[in-house]
Amino acid sequence: MNTPQAHILIVEDEPRLAAVLGDYLGTAGYTHHWVADGALAMPAFHEQRPDLVLLDLMLPGRDGMDICRELRRHSTVPVIMITARVEEIDRLLGLEIGADDYVCKPFSPREVIARVGAVLRRYRQGPDAAPTGTVLTLDAETYRASLNGRLLDLTPGEFRLLGVLYGSQGRVYSREQLLNRIYDDQRAVTDRAVDSHIKNLRRKLVEAGGEDDWIKSIYGVGYRMEL
Repeated sequence: MNTPQAHILIVEDEPRLAAVLGDYLGTAGYTHHWVADGALAMPAFHEQRPDLVLLDLMLPGRDGMDICRELRRHSTVPVIMITARVEEIDRLLGLEIGADDYVCKPFSPREVIARVGAVLRRYRQGPDAAPTGTVLTLDAETYRASLNGRLLDLTPGEFRLLGVLYGSQGRVYSREQLLNRIYDDQRAVTDRAVDSHIKNLRRKLVEAGGEDDWIKSIYGVGYRMEL
Protein backbone atom coordinates (compact mmCIF):
# COMPACT_ATOMS: atom_id res chain seq x y z
CA MET A 1 0.00 0.00 0.00
CA ASN A 2 1.49 3.34 -1.05
CA THR A 3 1.99 6.21 1.33
CA PRO A 4 -0.81 8.65 0.35
CA GLN A 5 0.09 12.12 -0.89
CA ALA A 6 3.84 11.67 -0.64
CA HIS A 7 5.46 14.33 -2.80
CA ILE A 8 8.10 13.23 -5.32
CA LEU A 9 10.71 15.43 -7.01
CA ILE A 10 11.57 14.15 -10.51
CA VAL A 11 14.91 15.36 -11.87
CA GLU A 12 14.97 14.04 -15.42
CA ASP A 13 15.94 15.73 -18.69
CA GLU A 14 13.83 13.53 -20.98
CA PRO A 15 10.38 15.19 -21.07
CA ARG A 16 8.51 12.13 -22.33
CA LEU A 17 10.01 9.88 -19.66
CA ALA A 18 9.33 12.45 -16.95
CA ALA A 19 5.72 12.75 -18.15
CA VAL A 20 5.22 8.98 -18.00
CA LEU A 21 6.70 8.83 -14.50
CA GLY A 22 4.47 11.70 -13.43
CA ASP A 23 1.37 9.97 -14.79
CA TYR A 24 2.18 6.73 -12.98
CA LEU A 25 3.01 8.56 -9.75
CA GLY A 26 -0.31 10.38 -9.93
CA THR A 27 -2.21 7.15 -10.50
CA ALA A 28 -0.44 5.63 -7.49
CA GLY A 29 -1.56 8.52 -5.28
CA TYR A 30 1.59 10.63 -5.22
CA THR A 31 2.04 14.28 -6.11
CA HIS A 32 5.14 15.36 -8.01
CA HIS A 33 7.22 18.23 -9.32
CA TRP A 34 9.54 17.96 -12.33
CA VAL A 35 12.73 19.76 -13.28
CA ALA A 36 14.77 18.96 -16.38
CA ASP A 37 18.07 20.66 -15.54
CA GLY A 38 20.50 19.51 -12.88
CA ALA A 39 21.25 23.11 -11.97
CA LEU A 40 17.62 23.51 -10.87
CA ALA A 41 17.55 20.39 -8.68
CA MET A 42 18.68 21.88 -5.36
CA PRO A 43 16.54 25.05 -5.63
CA ALA A 44 13.54 22.82 -6.42
CA PHE A 45 14.40 20.54 -3.52
CA HIS A 46 14.46 23.41 -1.03
CA GLU A 47 11.26 24.88 -2.44
CA GLN A 48 9.29 21.66 -2.82
CA ARG A 49 10.52 19.78 0.27
CA PRO A 50 9.81 16.39 -1.36
CA ASP A 51 9.44 13.08 0.44
CA LEU A 52 11.61 11.34 -2.17
CA VAL A 53 13.78 12.32 -5.14
CA LEU A 54 13.88 10.44 -8.45
CA LEU A 55 17.23 11.59 -9.79
CA ASP A 56 18.67 10.92 -13.25
CA LEU A 57 22.40 10.31 -13.33
CA MET A 58 23.19 12.17 -16.55
CA LEU A 59 21.74 15.68 -16.58
CA PRO A 60 22.48 19.01 -18.22
CA GLY A 61 23.75 21.70 -15.91
CA ARG A 62 24.85 19.37 -13.12
CA ASP A 63 25.20 15.60 -12.93
CA GLY A 64 23.12 13.41 -10.67
CA MET A 65 26.00 12.12 -8.55
CA ASP A 66 27.03 15.63 -7.59
CA ILE A 67 23.43 16.51 -6.75
CA CYS A 68 23.04 13.39 -4.62
CA ARG A 69 26.21 14.18 -2.68
CA GLU A 70 24.92 17.65 -1.90
CA LEU A 71 21.53 16.29 -0.89
CA ARG A 72 23.25 13.99 1.57
CA ARG A 73 25.08 16.90 3.14
CA HIS A 74 21.76 18.56 3.94
CA SER A 75 19.11 15.86 4.17
CA THR A 76 18.30 12.19 4.67
CA VAL A 77 15.45 12.29 2.12
CA PRO A 78 15.36 9.05 0.10
CA VAL A 79 16.99 9.20 -3.33
CA ILE A 80 16.42 6.73 -6.18
CA MET A 81 18.94 7.14 -8.98
CA ILE A 82 17.96 6.60 -12.62
CA THR A 83 20.82 5.50 -14.85
CA ALA A 84 21.51 4.16 -18.32
CA ARG A 85 25.20 3.69 -17.49
CA VAL A 86 25.71 0.09 -16.38
CA GLU A 87 29.34 0.80 -15.46
CA GLU A 88 28.16 3.10 -12.65
CA ILE A 89 26.07 0.44 -10.91
CA ASP A 90 28.82 -0.70 -8.53
CA ARG A 91 29.34 2.87 -7.35
CA LEU A 92 25.62 3.33 -6.81
CA LEU A 93 25.24 -0.01 -5.03
CA GLY A 94 28.23 0.78 -2.85
CA LEU A 95 26.33 3.81 -1.58
CA GLU A 96 29.34 5.91 -2.48
CA ILE A 97 27.01 8.81 -3.11
CA GLY A 98 24.33 7.97 -0.57
CA ALA A 99 21.59 6.78 -2.92
CA ASP A 100 18.92 4.52 -1.43
CA ASP A 101 18.20 2.60 -4.61
CA TYR A 102 18.61 2.77 -8.39
CA VAL A 103 16.83 1.71 -11.54
CA CYS A 104 18.36 1.15 -14.98
CA LYS A 105 17.02 2.51 -18.24
CA PRO A 106 15.05 1.18 -19.97
CA PHE A 107 12.68 0.30 -17.15
CA SER A 108 9.03 -0.33 -16.51
CA PRO A 109 7.32 2.68 -14.88
CA ARG A 110 5.51 0.20 -12.65
CA GLU A 111 8.89 -1.00 -11.38
CA VAL A 112 9.83 2.56 -10.46
CA ILE A 113 6.53 3.07 -8.59
CA ALA A 114 7.08 -0.17 -6.69
CA ARG A 115 10.56 0.99 -5.69
CA VAL A 116 9.27 4.39 -4.63
CA GLY A 117 6.75 2.72 -2.35
CA ALA A 118 9.30 0.30 -0.90
CA VAL A 119 11.91 3.00 -0.22
CA LEU A 120 9.34 5.30 1.39
CA ARG A 121 8.13 2.50 3.65
CA ARG A 122 11.69 1.70 4.75
CA TYR A 123 12.46 5.36 5.33
CA ARG A 124 9.33 6.05 7.36
CA GLN A 125 9.81 3.00 9.55
CA GLY A 126 12.85 4.83 10.89
CA PRO A 127 15.97 3.50 12.60
CA ASP A 128 14.02 2.35 15.65
CA ALA A 129 11.67 0.10 13.71
CA ALA A 130 11.68 -3.59 14.54
CA PRO A 131 14.33 -5.39 12.51
CA THR A 132 13.01 -7.18 9.46
CA GLY A 133 15.91 -9.62 9.17
CA THR A 134 16.67 -8.46 5.63
CA VAL A 135 19.19 -5.64 6.04
CA LEU A 136 21.62 -6.32 3.21
CA THR A 137 24.49 -3.92 2.56
CA LEU A 138 27.10 -3.90 -0.21
CA ASP A 139 30.37 -1.97 -0.36
CA ALA A 140 31.67 -1.78 -3.92
CA GLU A 141 35.01 -0.32 -2.82
CA THR A 142 35.98 -3.33 -0.71
CA TYR A 143 33.75 -5.96 -2.36
CA ARG A 144 32.25 -6.69 1.05
CA ALA A 145 28.62 -7.58 1.66
CA SER A 146 26.85 -8.22 4.94
CA LEU A 147 23.45 -9.42 6.07
CA ASN A 148 22.22 -7.94 9.34
CA GLY A 149 25.81 -7.14 10.24
CA ARG A 150 27.13 -10.61 9.41
CA LEU A 151 29.84 -10.57 6.76
CA LEU A 152 29.19 -12.68 3.67
CA ASP A 153 32.37 -14.37 2.45
CA LEU A 154 31.77 -13.76 -1.27
CA THR A 155 34.02 -14.14 -4.27
CA PRO A 156 34.17 -11.12 -6.60
CA GLY A 157 31.85 -12.91 -9.03
CA GLU A 158 29.35 -13.68 -6.30
CA PHE A 159 29.50 -10.10 -5.07
CA ARG A 160 28.79 -8.69 -8.53
CA LEU A 161 25.98 -11.20 -9.03
CA LEU A 162 24.39 -10.25 -5.71
CA GLY A 163 24.75 -6.58 -6.59
CA VAL A 164 22.88 -6.98 -9.87
CA LEU A 165 20.06 -9.10 -8.44
CA TYR A 166 19.63 -7.10 -5.24
CA GLY A 167 19.82 -3.78 -7.05
CA SER A 168 16.97 -4.77 -9.38
CA GLN A 169 14.73 -6.81 -7.13
CA GLY A 170 11.85 -8.41 -8.98
CA ARG A 171 13.54 -8.14 -12.37
CA VAL A 172 14.29 -11.43 -14.12
CA TYR A 173 17.77 -11.79 -15.64
CA SER A 174 18.77 -14.46 -18.10
CA ARG A 175 22.00 -16.37 -17.51
CA GLU A 176 23.60 -14.55 -20.43
CA GLN A 177 22.67 -11.15 -19.01
CA LEU A 178 24.11 -12.10 -15.64
CA LEU A 179 27.31 -13.41 -17.22
CA ASN A 180 27.76 -10.09 -18.99
CA ARG A 181 27.42 -8.28 -15.65
CA ILE A 182 29.69 -10.64 -13.71
CA TYR A 183 32.56 -10.89 -16.20
CA ASP A 184 33.63 -7.79 -18.09
CA ASP A 185 36.89 -9.21 -19.47
CA GLN A 186 35.34 -11.38 -22.20
CA ARG A 187 36.63 -14.58 -20.61
CA ALA A 188 35.28 -17.85 -21.99
CA VAL A 189 32.72 -19.15 -19.49
CA THR A 190 29.48 -21.07 -19.88
CA ASP A 191 26.13 -19.95 -18.57
CA ARG A 192 26.29 -22.82 -16.07
CA ALA A 193 28.85 -20.74 -14.18
CA VAL A 194 25.91 -18.57 -13.14
CA ASP A 195 24.13 -21.60 -11.70
CA SER A 196 27.22 -22.40 -9.64
CA HIS A 197 27.42 -18.82 -8.35
CA ILE A 198 23.71 -18.85 -7.50
CA LYS A 199 24.06 -22.10 -5.56
CA ASN A 200 26.97 -20.72 -3.54
CA LEU A 201 25.28 -17.38 -3.00
CA ARG A 202 22.11 -19.01 -1.69
CA ARG A 203 24.14 -21.15 0.70
CA LYS A 204 26.08 -18.17 2.06
CA LEU A 205 22.91 -16.12 2.53
CA VAL A 206 21.31 -18.96 4.48
CA GLU A 207 24.43 -19.37 6.61
CA ALA A 208 24.16 -15.67 7.50
CA GLY A 209 20.52 -16.04 8.53
CA GLY A 210 18.80 -15.43 5.19
CA GLU A 211 16.41 -17.56 3.17
CA ASP A 212 17.36 -19.75 0.23
CA ASP A 213 14.28 -18.65 -1.73
CA TRP A 214 15.33 -15.01 -1.85
CA ILE A 215 16.93 -15.84 -5.20
CA LYS A 216 14.26 -17.49 -7.30
CA SER A 217 14.77 -19.68 -10.36
CA ILE A 218 12.47 -18.77 -13.25
CA TYR A 219 12.17 -21.91 -15.36
CA GLY A 220 13.51 -21.49 -18.86
CA VAL A 221 14.43 -17.83 -18.26
CA GLY A 222 16.89 -17.18 -15.44
CA TYR A 223 16.82 -15.70 -11.94
CA ARG A 224 15.35 -12.89 -9.91
CA MET A 225 15.78 -11.76 -6.30
CA GLU A 226 13.05 -10.80 -3.84
CA LEU A 227 13.66 -10.11 -0.16
